[in-house]
Amino acid sequence: MLAIVGGTGLYELQGLELVREHSPETPFGQASGPVAEGRLHGQSVLFLARHGKGHRHLPHEVNYRANIFALKRAGATQMLGISAVGSLAEEAAPGHFAMPEQYIDFTRGRRIGTFFGDGVAAHISTAKPVSARLVSSVQTAARSLGLPFHRGLTYACVEGPRLGTQAESHFMRLAGCHLVGMTNVPEAFLAREAQMGYATIGIVTDYDCWREDPEEHVSVAAVFERYGQSLTKVRSLIDALFQAALPEPEPEIRQSLATALMSDPNSLGAAQREWLSVLQR
Repeated sequence: MLAIVGGTGLYELQGLELVREHSPETPFGQASGPVAEGRLHGQSVLFLARHGKGHRHLPHEVNYRANIFALKRAGATQMLGISAVGSLAEEAAPGHFAMPEQYIDFTRGRRIGTFFGDGVAAHISTAKPVSARLVSSVQTAARSLGLPFHRGLTYACVEGPRLGTQAESHFMRLAGCHLVGMTNVPEAFLAREAQMGYATIGIVTDYDCWREDPEEHVSVAAVFERYGQSLTKVRSLIDALFQAALPEPEPEIRQSLATALMSDPNSLGAAQREWLSVLQR
């Protein structure tokens, strides 16, 4: 089942026929809200607002582990995030849609980035952190609507909540990054630990601040304005995606824990075995 995680301004899934809500309580704390399970164009779907209803959580305050665990426990096998992003590349202009397929982590260690530790040892491979199948499905839907779309990009995840300096913007461009945002790490990596296919639709809201014209530098007001203007297109894109057959995640993603887990399951406590069994589904 596909889970959609809404970013800034996307706190509910329009057209969702609600079946039930799943508890936000998890062994890793409370998720950003209840997970809504329903049907959209006849297909099962889950939805969760990343920042909580009414945007209560800053990027570094989101309990990413609880969010991913709650979605996996509710039946998700793949996840599509919606995020506002700044562009570090001329071709990815404000108003365009961009899907990263690589990540560079510039967060500062304030976020818990793994389910493992405290006696449960695993080392997951994230060489290819994104589900190419899911990206291709979104690309097909975007093309059917004539939406400007980019894929194969590298996303730099910064800590926030402040917006970056111009020097930082230039540094990320030199590092080969095309997009910058605050939410996709550790989300993408936790999804892989949960054996879920992951991709994110980035709504380009600005050129960050690498350009010299101060009028083009990112601001919260500009982000909300551009993001708000794009939400109708996002909803149309999601509708188009669900009107076609959704892909199955790559087998290597769905089996990613098979060779990553180092601990003997028989040595784990009952609570550890229980949450690990959810990740292994």
